[in-house]
Amino acid sequence: MTETRLRFPPSPTGYLHIGGARTALYNWLYAKKTGGKLILRIEDTDADRSTEESIQGIINGLKWLGIDWDEGPYFQTDFDADHVAAAKKLLETGKAYKCFCTKEELEAKRETAQANKTAYGYDGTCRDLTKEDIADKEAAGLPFMVRFKVPEKDGILSYEDKVLGTIKSHYSEIEDFVIVRSTGKPLYLLCNVVDDIRDRISHIIRGQDHMTNTLRQVLLYEALEAPIPVFAHMPLTLDIKKAKISKRSHGEIVAVQFYEKHGFIPWALSNFLVLLGWSSGDDQEIFSKEEMIEAFSLDRINKSNSIFNYQKGNARFFTDPKAIAMNQHYLRTMPIEEIAIMVKPFLEKEGLWDTAYEGDKKEWFETTLDLIRDRFRVLTDFADLGRAYFSDEFPVEAKPLKKNVLKHEGLKEWLPMLAERYEALSEFNLETSEQTARDLATELDIKPGIIMNGMRTVVTGQLAGASMFDILVAIGRERVVRRLRNVGKLYEV
Repeated sequence: MTETRLRFPPSPTGYLHIGGARTALYNWLYAKKTGGKLILRIEDTDADRSTEESIQGIINGLKWLGIDWDEGPYFQTDFDADHVAAAKKLLETGKAYKCFCTKEELEAKRETAQANKTAYGYDGTCRDLTKEDIADKEAAGLPFMVRFKVPEKDGILSYEDKVLGTIKSHYSEIEDFVIVRSTGKPLYLLCNVVDDIRDRISHIIRGQDHMTNTLRQVLLYEALEAPIPVFAHMPLTLDIKKAKISKRSHGEIVAVQFYEKHGFIPWALSNFLVLLGWSSGDDQEIFSKEEMIEAFSLDRINKSNSIFNYQKGNARFFTDPKAIAMNQHYLRTMPIEEIAIMVKPFLEKEGLWDTAYEGDKKEWFETTLDLIRDRFRVLTDFADLGRAYFSDEFPVEAKPLKKNVLKHEGLKEWLPMLAERYEALSEFNLETSEQTARDLATELDIKPGIIMNGMRTVVTGQLAGASMFDILVAIGRERVVRRLRNVGKLYEV
């Protein structure tokens, strides 16, 4: 094989989860790094669980992350004939055989092994049946499986793993394994190999949970006279209790769509996921796509499992703190024009979008986003914590309301007084808004902080944020005056 060819073969039995996304990212990065190709192959052989919704969810999740592919999506079920033909070839060449053992017979043998405290493996009952025996059983209508005939020879079967080094096993330790069910349906073990041969896959990057299959698949490559791909088995991603991350156990917190819905920046999540099992060899953690492609290599994939330290608690930040910190970094540093595009759908969802933000208010919109983004963590914060900048309907947090407003009864009069003075200013800007507030505090013989903290709460509903007078200018004189005059309503709660 002269061309690097990789594949991402998700099973469409649910959403795209972060473990699958990380696998896709590693394959995508290596394809880009080597100038190769990435094939998307949907392994939809589980007819009972595969759904069109899951297929579309996987495709949408990959697109959202920015992972593109060069071929596909192919669907495994479209190549059923290839899988059956491969099984037939193995039977004809004597590398597989028909097994008539029933489920009950196999279970009885397994129970006997357990009772004797010995390891169970298929004992080869049907391995050497004569043609006459097979013909008699078929004539009797007995169902059969197809088992691969593991070569009977001394020595060790091995392959070189780019992450884990030499992986090996004695031939005698590998039982004759099933490749076709009694229903006539080939198993994943065979289908996967046949598809990889057809798609000319040169490198297989996947999780270590697939390692139980790999030695048997190496035997299948050899039996089908095909070149064996380069394998690289990634470490697993575990939760804080060292349990494997899974859709069933962890719910939507491990779904890529969860992060899209909650306002993560796609590349920020990708950057985080790549580092769950890979490092550049130095302290660098923030990478552009181009930098990551340049730095990525199989020999820097870690051998040990990674921890996805998701945190229960505040639903807005129900995930790994490192993922939040990564997203916050990108939120603070990306060009504001890009942030503006990403924020739009979240404002639209909350009814806060104004088409003028792409027209004559574009400069104000981007300036305001730039002002408030430093304390935000996810894109949904612009519609939640930043609501006061886009609407007069916004919540007032309980803590600042009690501390900065209700504690000072005089603000019911003082803030409307300030509103009158703001309205009378010939020019409303940083200097005049601050000086006017300080002058009023001096006249009233109170600390300026009482006026300013009360004003922040009334104008934004929050305890902290950007510079108060930057906020006033961003929100605008008209809305500031209106909110200050309505302070009395907060005392009626």
